[in-house]
Order: sequence, then structure tokens, then C-alpha cells
Amino acid sequence: MTNNSGPKVIVIAGPTASGKTSLGVELALALGGEIVNADSMQVYRGMDIGTAKPTSEEQKGVAHHLMDVVDPDEEYNAAMYRSMALPIITDILSRRKMCFVVGGTGLYIKSLLSGLFKCPPADPELRESLYRECDLLGTGKLHERLKHLDPECAGKIHPNDRVRLIRALEIIQLTNRLPSALSGEHGFRDRPLNALMLCMKVSREQLYERINKRSVSMVEAGLVEETENLLIQGYSPDLKPMKAIGYRHIVKHLKKEWTLIEAIHRIQRDTRRYAKRQLTWFRADPEASWVDPEDFDLILQRVKDFARVPT
Repeated sequence: MTNNSGPKVIVIAGPTASGKTSLGVELALALGGEIVNADSMQVYRGMDIGTAKPTSEEQKGVAHHLMDVVDPDEEYNAAMYRSMALPIITDILSRRKMCFVVGGTGLYIKSLLSGLFKCPPADPELRESLYRECDLLGTGKLHERLKHLDPECAGKIHPNDRVRLIRALEIIQLTNRLPSALSGEHGFRDRPLNALMLCMKVSREQLYERINKRSVSMVEAGLVEETENLLIQGYSPDLKPMKAIGYRHIVKHLKKEWTLIEAIHRIQRDTRRYAKRQLTWFRADPEASWVDPEDFDLILQRVKDFARVPT
């Protein structure tokens, strides 16, 4: 729990394909709640299949918030997410509904529950330069540079996490300060909510099987057509959301660089790697409580017990 005196929310987190969406919907149905999305890709309009956005049938009539809020070429980040999510949560709770924050983007959840340290906005020219350098040298070289400059920060970022690597190096160049120092000064003590954080505990074998099957299902559901439509609308394959898992692979297929089978295999591989990074993030959070998503009755009781605790 992040703050024993604040308004209560239930966070359902964990790796991709672990069952967060269905569990959130079932809990919301059972307890009269609404869901606030905490997936950094589901905020984008027109990107439904590749982000595993729940369909209207899967939502089962439960109100979902913070999905389809920006276009793929619009800026969106963790700070913007927090500024939008907190008023929505306040509104949900004011209507005496339970609030379930559901998603696998650890940074969005951390920003919501604990705040973010202040740092300058992105510099487009500097960022573009770093992206070009990353394309030329690879993420490994950038991670080595960050490790030399700020070992503590580098230890928290996976060598393949291009976005966070570039942002960390950008902060250093813009502020002449180390991200780890800025983080330490902030302490992530801006905690307006009292959260019960439940993380999905799924065996690696089961998780990988789900990922592999879902990757195929996405293509069968129209991921190629969805990606092609985004390109036809004029969205550049260089946009951040277009470089996400699934979309960047299908772009390669549409450019005839990969066969569809090869693209699917690479989606499966990269999604498994992403799930491992998500697990690493959530396992490092001392407030995460791991639950078996199949044990619905036990989870339901835990949520009920939490909701009854006096504030």
C-alpha cells in the first residue's frame, strides 16, 4: 500500500498476456467498479489489435478510461498520463465506484502512485541525434555510455530499452545532472493514493505459450491490415508508437524485408523479452503482491478486505 490515508485504488499489473484485462473486468463487474488503463500503447487511437486493446465484448459493459486519447503522432508520456489519470480516479471514487488501474506499463503506474522527478522537456534535435546514434551503434553502446556516466541509473535500464536509455542520456546532457541523483532527491514521495497492487503470477512456460498464441491471433485478427492502414493515413514508421512490438515487425513485412512467418516469430521473441523486462520491473517493487489470476475467489476477497479498511 502506498499511502494508508489516501483514496483507495486497486492496481492490477504484471507482464503482457498474463490475464490482467480479464481479471480487471471480472473484479469490476463483481464489485461495481470502473477501469483506468495503465498501458502506454492503448492510449493511441487506431492501434487496437497490436496493443491488445480489449474489445467492447471483452469490456463487458465496464467503463474503461484513458484508452484512445491521442493520435499516434501526438506526444504522450508518464507525466501526461498522471495528470489525466488522477482527476478521472477522483471522479470515479466520488461516484462511490471502485477504481481498478489495469496495465503493464510500470513507469505509468509508478508515476501515478509516487510521482515523477522534475526534468526538462525533450529537446527534439538532441533526441533525434541520440536516435540516429542508437541506430548506428546499437543500444548496447548507449547502455555502456550510460553505465560509465551513471552506473546506478544504467543498472535499472535493460540494455535493449532504447526509449529509457535515450531519455536518461538526454537528461544528463540537458541538466548536467545524473538521473539517479535527481531520482534520489525526489524520493518518489508524492503519493496521493492508497493502492493495493496485485501482480499476475504466471509460470514462464504458461506465459510464453500465451504470448506465442496471442501473437498469431493478432495477425489473424488483422494486425497487417491495421498497420497498413496507419501507414496509409500518413503515420510515419519512425513514430514512437509505430516502433512498438508488432507494428515495427509488420512494417518490415510490408516492406518485403521479412516474410509474414518471420515477422510473427520475431513478434513472439520480442514480446517474450519484453515480458521478462516487465517482470524484472515489478519484482523490484516492494509494494507488489503476487497473485495467481486463476484464483479469482481469493483475489476478490483480498480486494474486499482492502476496501473495508478504514481510511
